[in-house]
Amino acid sequence: MEGTSTPSLRTTENTIRVVRALKELDGAGVTELATHLSMSKSTVHDHLATLRRHDYVTKDGDSYEIGLGFFEMGEYARKRRKIYEVARPEVADLAAETGELANLMVEEHGRGVYLYRSRGEKAVTLDTHTGKRRYLHNTALGKAILAHLPDSRVDEILNRHGLPAATPNTITDRDRLHEKLAEIRERGVAYCGQERVEGLQCVAAPVLGRDNEVLGAISVAAPTTRLTGERFAEEIPELVLQAANVVEINVTYS
Repeated sequence: MEGTSTPSLRTTENTIRVVRALKELDGAGVTELATHLSMSKSTVHDHLATLRRHDYVTKDGDSYEIGLGFFEMGEYARKRRKIYEVARPEVADLAAETGELANLMVEEHGRGVYLYRSRGEKAVTLDTHTGKRRYLHNTALGKAILAHLPDSRVDEILNRHGLPAATPNTITDRDRLHEKLAEIRERGVAYCGQERVEGLQCVAAPVLGRDNEVLGAISVAAPTTRLTGERFAEEIPELVLQAANVVEINVTYS
């Protein structure tokens, strides 16, 4: 795991644990957090008080919640990615044209992060949102990104995160995954056939930079009942490739 060879500050580690627990518990009091984290109540209270003082935690009665200070930081981080501003209108147009859910994903720390999403009039509702992190191996977006990373980086990611199964269709074998990545490089698009969510299919294309480094990926996701036949094999892939190509040009020359 990255970072394990470098020293960490226990106070910082504990603050991060408190923040993550607040998110996991959807808000909590000091006693509940202390029990959940196996920390003393006084330690938990000190971390919460510091976070609240800096506007990263709010308090309602005895319950603490994640504050909007994190939203400000997240939006700042997102806007620092040039691909976000450039790809946003293309992803929105893709959603409007297909009527489905269109996505923009980038890789960070070996996971895929949804940087932007746009819903067409028929788009399904999924358990994902902007900022959500996902494994790369079980989504079309993630595989499109993995296919254009150096082999050494792919191995590093797999060593860290593994190949956990989300559905019976998830690829959990390294050799098979590498075969699929080679096919994606040759074909230009990646497919996800119910590999993360049963009943959902997805088509994605990578966004490549000037030196063919992968900047992210764009996709369209829809139920298997609507993403079949020629639409799945030709129509949607062509639209996704066109959108990715426009983003590549604008990122490179804007």
